[in-house]
Amino acid sequence: MKKFSPDDLFLHRKVMALDAAHGRGALAAVRSVDRAGNAYTSRIWRLDIEGGSPRQLTFGPGKDTSPRWSPDGKRWAFMADRGGSAQLYLMGDGGEARQLGQFELGVSDFGWSADGSALLVIAARRVDPDLRGKRGKAPEARAEEAAEVAWRLPYKTDGVGYLLAREMHLYRVPLDGSPQVQLTDGPFDVHGFDASPGGTIAYSRSREGRFAHRTDLWMCDADGGNARQLTRDFATVLQPHVSPDGRWIAFGGAIKEGDGETRLWLLEPATGRTQAFGPKEMELAHPDALRWSADSRSVIAARAHRGRHEAVRIRIDDEEAHVIAGGDRQFGAFAVDGERVFFSIDTPVSGSEVVAVDASSGQETAVSDFNPWFRERTPLELHSKSFRVPDGKGGTESIQGWLLHAQGAKGPMPLLDDAHGGPAAYALLDYDTNIFWQVLCSNGWAVLLLNTVGSSSFGSEFCSRLSGHWGEMDLPQHLAALRQLRAEGICDERIALSGKSYGGYFAAWAIGHCEEFDSAVVMAPVGNIETHYGTSDGGYYADPLYIGTAPQFDRKKARALSPLQSIEAARTPTLFMQGKEDERCPKCQSEELFVSFMRASDTQAELVLYPGEDHHFLGEGRPNCRADAARRIVEWVTGHEPARGPRIGKD
Repeated sequence: MKKFSPDDLFLHRKVMALDAAHGRGALAAVRSVDRAGNAYTSRIWRLDIEGGSPRQLTFGPGKDTSPRWSPDGKRWAFMADRGGSAQLYLMGDGGEARQLGQFELGVSDFGWSADGSALLVIAARRVDPDLRGKRGKAPEARAEEAAEVAWRLPYKTDGVGYLLAREMHLYRVPLDGSPQVQLTDGPFDVHGFDASPGGTIAYSRSREGRFAHRTDLWMCDADGGNARQLTRDFATVLQPHVSPDGRWIAFGGAIKEGDGETRLWLLEPATGRTQAFGPKEMELAHPDALRWSADSRSVIAARAHRGRHEAVRIRIDDEEAHVIAGGDRQFGAFAVDGERVFFSIDTPVSGSEVVAVDASSGQETAVSDFNPWFRERTPLELHSKSFRVPDGKGGTESIQGWLLHAQGAKGPMPLLDDAHGGPAAYALLDYDTNIFWQVLCSNGWAVLLLNTVGSSSFGSEFCSRLSGHWGEMDLPQHLAALRQLRAEGICDERIALSGKSYGGYFAAWAIGHCEEFDSAVVMAPVGNIETHYGTSDGGYYADPLYIGTAPQFDRKKARALSPLQSIEAARTPTLFMQGKEDERCPKCQSEELFVSFMRASDTQAELVLYPGEDHHFLGEGRPNCRADAARRIVEWVTGHEPARGPRIGKD
């Protein structure tokens, strides 16, 4: 067996999207790495429903993504960037792909009309930001040096940059070659949609005016007319799903601004009645991972539950979650074909693969083998563990976490405590985001992935309790879990800490408040909440919730909870890492921490900035960036031996 290496990412193929219909198997968009071009390619594959060998259907060049079967299952469409920007293409059972329509700025999403005669498309159109939302002549392409005027919030977003020179609208593209038709218009963006059998279209769109971060559910006729707003009390409305009989619209959403928990809701357009749907605190793993049954009496969805993903059936009459497929794993892509569910599996002990599950029997069938190389590496084990920790209220509670290590390893081992982002999220188990885990484990380390207080999928009280207490409540839980692992003989005196986004915040907070870690890696952090509020693409509405002062922003509280206030006390060798074009946790967050850290002592520290990379540099950045980051993390955490002897085991 070979040990894992950061270069393994160049071998990994990741299932990015799935669609299934009519008993014809699943279509999968599978991403690969073009090592020579330092880029990604993706192709469409067909997966046999009985588990036969996958068949590649497209061959590029570029990226072929988002395959979608037509309603009758006789053809399928996809997006491809063969001419530069992403455009629409149509395929039958054979022959060449035919382009449909032409969008100057490309297509971001699409779906079929209910009768299969057209594609509905979300695409960008140019607008003049100096018109401040008013209608006017479409401008020419903007020069790079053109002024970027901000007249509403948000005016930027991570991975895109400046927003106000374009709007995202809904279009109809007929298959018969007729001209494409714009269906929505105005100073707002359409984010998701679904067409009903009756021809109406339900869609999520941003609000107009000064604050455009809130989204509402709207409906219009097939030609875009008679647009009407269906929700007003939600902060976030995500992808709608119209029932086949047109009576219901299911969607994921949240009431509070900045809330990271995506609840499942049901709306009846005829009456406007809206209700939470499913069991109490039902949380969607992804807003698009939901499909109605043909009789409109139930949905099959991917649920996030206690750090795991489950495929569940929820009936209208009892709203119970009947589990179809579960286990110690998470799902990537998700699709439903009647009584068969397809999903790609995310787990750190295997590559990205697709499984088909019979919804009636629960029988699972592997339908892909995209990553045979994974079986040639050090076998790893992933275990779910419970930890007894302080609850922050004077008592104790049990929390869940994952322990990853080489198969058969017993300990004591050096350990990396990797804190997840969010904080209203949970430890993600996919390979691509954290390729350094496998490298460490194949070299004798263990990796701890805790779902401490503040994590989602464990109930609203557990998730919301951390608001106003960042660092204060979860650091004692991390330390208690480490003491437990020490007592069980799993970890030795070598303890490293890492985290990105909120995990970066936590790592920076922890090293300023304790001396328990031999090294730390702080990635894309919230370092100074006061400046994050004004510089992050979402800080102005999310930070008040997170510091527990919503809807107001309390600067004194923000400063008190910021790692910047304690970083000068840190004496843990620390590596700071950052995408230079990050708009979620801008580079100033790392820079403030790094400079303050460097000036306070002679403790070793380094700052690594990746030009051209955004907040997702670690999992979605250019391949060479991801490999470089993984190597630096492994070298940093393995290169610092304990300087003060065992500490975690002490009370």
